Amino acid sequence: MLSLLCFIPYSAYAAYNGRVQRTVSVVNLSAIAHNARYLKGLCRGATFMAVVKADAYGHGAERVALHIQHIADGFCVAITDEGAALRIAGITKPVLVLTPVTCAEDAAAARFYGLDVTVNGVRSAKLCGGLNCHIKLNSGMNRYGCSLGELPAVMRALQNAGAFVAGLFSHLYCPHIEGERQAQLALFGQAERLVKAEYPCAVCHLSATAGTMLGGRFLKEGVRCGIGLYGYAPAGFERGPLKPALTVYACKVQTSPVVGGGAGYSVAQKKYSALSAYRAGYADGFFRTSPLGVGNLCMDAFVSEKGDELLPLMTDADEYAAACGTISYEVLCSVTKRSQMIYTV
Repeated sequence: MLSLLCFIPYSAYAAYNGRVQRTVSVVNLSAIAHNARYLKGLCRGATFMAVVKADAYGHGAERVALHIQHIADGFCVAITDEGAALRIAGITKPVLVLTPVTCAEDAAAARFYGLDVTVNGVRSAKLCGGLNCHIKLNSGMNRYGCSLGELPAVMRALQNAGAFVAGLFSHLYCPHIEGERQAQLALFGQAERLVKAEYPCAVCHLSATAGTMLGGRFLKEGVRCGIGLYGYAPAGFERGPLKPALTVYACKVQTSPVVGGGAGYSVAQKKYSALSAYRAGYADGFFRTSPLGVGNLCMDAFVSEKGDELLPLMTDADEYAAACGTISYEVLCSVTKRSQMIYTV
């Protein structure tokens, strides 16, 4: 049986005569490295932080980070546990936890694993003694962050706590809309001046993949690229040379003559002589409305007229997402659940 994390060419798996009960996710690490180099090239010398939160958008955070550690200047994760996992895997570059510190345990874990933390107000600032901190400014998304008026008090609290301000950041909520992004850029500029007056070496970063593609004043001193690393562009932007890195397959379990009039959890819409059952369902991260096979997708399986031993389920997250009425981000974060990961280079 193949191991959990195989590092073999996909062709070797295709020739493998056994079957696995899990879905099979093939991750092209060379594509991710290509995307990282392309995005870093747009940065014009700005610090390039690779976002590997949510298990690298379903691609496997540790393996992705290790493969591009020589390209990235640092990494971003969502929660402290994700940062700890990178350190345990051998990542030595800076790691920023994007969710603000919420309790003393978060701060203690960040100290132990050498993680940079996010501060969103006076309360979190008081917990961060001895830590490298990035202040999150609410520039209009209204998710995390302090307001411009709160910023001086946050900096005082960090100073009193003995924390170091390593950066200031915010997030563009509608980067494809000119007026919205310019308003955020202007507000962020005011905060930048306040922070730089006290901490001239602080790295200011406003842009994710979309802002990196916009370039110019949106680059600031650093960028945080997520979806672009995995081959996709945010809404309103063209993919260009980015290469999708993930393909997901289902393994055939059986092919049998049709009995009765059903097709999965539904009445068959036509007569079939035979149907094949594949081991993939909504418990594996595929939506019940997914255009897979015939009839409704079941929790753990679906049936299809096709008889391929390995059936491609998701080759392009944008196309699959459009068919399901969602976005590529949600697809990528879900479709590798319970999957056997195979990495190619």
